[in-house]
Amino acid sequence: MRAFLLSVILCIVFTAVKAQTPVGSLKPDTTVKLDTLESPKYINQGKIAGKKAVYRSLIFPGLGQIYNYGLVVDDVKAGRTQGKRVGQKIYIIGKIGAIYAGGTMLVMSFIDNNNNYNLFLRELQYRKLNNNAPDPNNGLSQYDTNGLTIAKNIYKRNREVVIISLLGLYGLNVLDAYVTARLKFFNVDETLSLKLSPSLINSNTMYGFSNVTPALKLTLKL
Repeated sequence: MRAFLLSVILCIVFTAVKAQTPVGSLKPDTTVKLDTLESPKYINQGKIAGKKAVYRSLIFPGLGQIYNYGLVVDDVKAGRTQGKRVGQKIYIIGKIGAIYAGGTMLVMSFIDNNNNYNLFLRELQYRKLNNNAPDPNNGLSQYDTNGLTIAKNIYKRNREVVIISLLGLYGLNVLDAYVTARLKFFNVDETLSLKLSPSLINSNTMYGFSNVTPALKLTLKL
């Protein structure tokens, strides 16, 4: 009898253990596709072109204008513009020539004013060490001390003005390259219009009196 009960208990235990055996993990459903498409991001071509033009102009004057010239050539080759854009090409080349012509003239002016400043300065230093006697090698014996001082100061001021002008030309070169590159990608619709017309403004309505003032009316149509 005990053997029979023991056999029944073992069968129950074996059945319970078998029922708890883990089933293999479910395979993921590969038939479901996730929508991973994102909306295209806006790329500001004008901003990118402007940065490239600025960097090139900062490295060397005129490189930004050459970059803008290349953009015009690319548009012509790709057929994005009508005609050969000869006038625009000549205009850009003219700006490059103006930059180098102006820079050359300013550099020559700086050298001339700097040499004259040093010439009059040496004469003043020589006279100070030699009891106001002129230096026979400078050729400035016709100037007195006051005249030498005034001339020295004039050439020094001119030299400083030339340096400021060179910096201004350098900055103008960078600004022009940036603006030209940005405006190339700036699209103005044909519906944009500007109208200026005469008008009247009622500037005073107190006590029932009307004071009319002539004015100009600006109308901007977008």
